[in-house]
Amino acid sequence: MANYNCFIVLNLSFYFTLLLFWGNNTLRIFSSHTFQDNARQIFSSGHTNNWAVLVCTSRFWFNYRHVANTLSVYRSVKRLGIPDSHIVLMLADDMACNHRNPKPATVFSHKNMELNVYGDDVEVDYRGYEVTVENFLRVLTGRLPPSTPRSKRLLSDDRSNILIYLTGHGGNGFLKFQDSEEISNVELADAFEQMWQKRRYNELLFIIDTCQGASMYERFYSPNLMALASSQVGEDSLSHQPDLAIGVHLMDRYTFYLLEFLEDIQPASKTNMNDLFKVCPKSQCVSTPGHRTDLFLRSPGSVLITDFFGSVRKVELTMDAVSLTDPVKQVQHSPVNEDLQIFSYSDQLPLSEIIHQKPNQKDWHPPDGFILGLWTLILLVFFKTYGMKQLKHIF
Repeated sequence: MANYNCFIVLNLSFYFTLLLFWGNNTLRIFSSHTFQDNARQIFSSGHTNNWAVLVCTSRFWFNYRHVANTLSVYRSVKRLGIPDSHIVLMLADDMACNHRNPKPATVFSHKNMELNVYGDDVEVDYRGYEVTVENFLRVLTGRLPPSTPRSKRLLSDDRSNILIYLTGHGGNGFLKFQDSEEISNVELADAFEQMWQKRRYNELLFIIDTCQGASMYERFYSPNLMALASSQVGEDSLSHQPDLAIGVHLMDRYTFYLLEFLEDIQPASKTNMNDLFKVCPKSQCVSTPGHRTDLFLRSPGSVLITDFFGSVRKVELTMDAVSLTDPVKQVQHSPVNEDLQIFSYSDQLPLSEIIHQKPNQKDWHPPDGFILGLWTLILLVFFKTYGMKQLKHIF
């Protein structure tokens, strides 16, 4: 009986040990898979740097909104982390210095004139008549003269995620440059294919705000390319935010709501491309925005907005101790002169606050002809009351 009980105890010990061993290994395998899934999600984009090519193709004062469109996207990508050294900005006209601008050195994207998207640190790489179809294609393909400075080059590689934004006047299968030449959807598709063959991008996001914008991505055939447009074939892309003081519309509808969407994005945001596809529905845009994802290898739901609009640095954490060979030296700060005034630029209000904000009363000015009309009314009342005979008492 004692031997039988001893046998039962040994068996129970064996099965308990086996169960414990199996549980530990299962937990280890499960933890390993969980860690790998998290790592795969973090590094799924496969890119190590971000670039942006932002192009306004229109000239003349009545196309003010196209410059504001481009500068609004420029402001957003800079806020999310893409530096000026990785942005190629092309503006076909200088609205900030136009003689018809009532507020020189500014470009506004809202009718209250509170959000100045021109700012104090805009770096325009191609301006005026430099914005041509040839220069645009040379920037994309890297076929630039050796004398071209680095600031005018797209120095991307096969680990670069590139955002390309275009705005201007277009039609079915073309986009106008400078009102004198056009780029076709075939030329654009071939340029992207050259970029892929030359290993100039990892993933590419193409956004265009123009009439019949969807026609510009119909001929694309290169892999890892996603495209969005403000309107379908046969539709116009409409303007937005008319301003009586400036005399023109300040933005286009699609880019206005795109900017409103980007204002809520932070560098650590988990918002994905499916959310971007919902920007500016037909009830707001009047036109029908479109997108194309069949050439893109990843699911849009797994693509973060910051994969293209931001430049989030990947950080590798380690538990190992790091020893510093040289001691850290304390910097000696010189005493500050108390009489010295320190000036700094004030931060602009968030767009969500600006939209519902009324114009400042101090900026109000009477419309044209108001003073003349007032004096005319006074004279009419005087003549009606006293007649012409009383003029001798005035003059």
